[in-house]
Amino acid sequence: MKLYDSERAPSPRRVRIFLAEKGIAVPRVQVDLSKLEQFGDAFTAMNPMQRVPVLVLDDGTAISETIAICRYFEMLKPEPNLFGRDALEAALVEMWQRRIEQHFYGPVSQAFRHLHPAMAAREKPQVPEWGEANKPKAIRFLEVFDRELGTRGYAACNRFTVADITAYVTVDFMRLSKIELPDTMQNVRRWHAEIAARPSAKA
Repeated sequence: MKLYDSERAPSPRRVRIFLAEKGIAVPRVQVDLSKLEQFGDAFTAMNPMQRVPVLVLDDGTAISETIAICRYFEMLKPEPNLFGRDALEAALVEMWQRRIEQHFYGPVSQAFRHLHPAMAAREKPQVPEWGEANKPKAIRFLEVFDRELGTRGYAACNRFTVADITAYVTVDFMRLSKIELPDTMQNVRRWHAEIAARPSAKA
């Protein structure tokens, strides 16, 4: 089993944090995105979408997409549970995971892909206007998220789940996308500091 990773990319970081929470060690292979290794024939054969991360099993099966990889490991090692212990928790985690990916991670990613000079070779065409248009979308979601965090300690329920991993990595990703976290969002700042203090956050 090998995890095709990239140290600076946000999605592989989500998997690394998830694995750290589970206490699972997987050999990692670094993919140099700056050298466009993800577009090479060997990597494309593993993942035709040409994105990291990719988990390759011992039988050669390749699993891509961050949450698919995390679900695989959740089934292998159910505890500590990160996807929901019962029907209600699972539904809330799924709901918030989707909201965070669609309304927060997505806009932050689009701002980065369409505005950062390093992405010019990968995002063709870069549309700066689209990048800028996504910045306020991310802030609007954070306004909702800040209110929600005023009612509970974590993203989806009253304990740490995979939804917190996605949201935490996205807040950190905002820096590369040149999106400022407003000072008024004290609940988000409190939550972010608590997640940052977890050993897994350094993965």
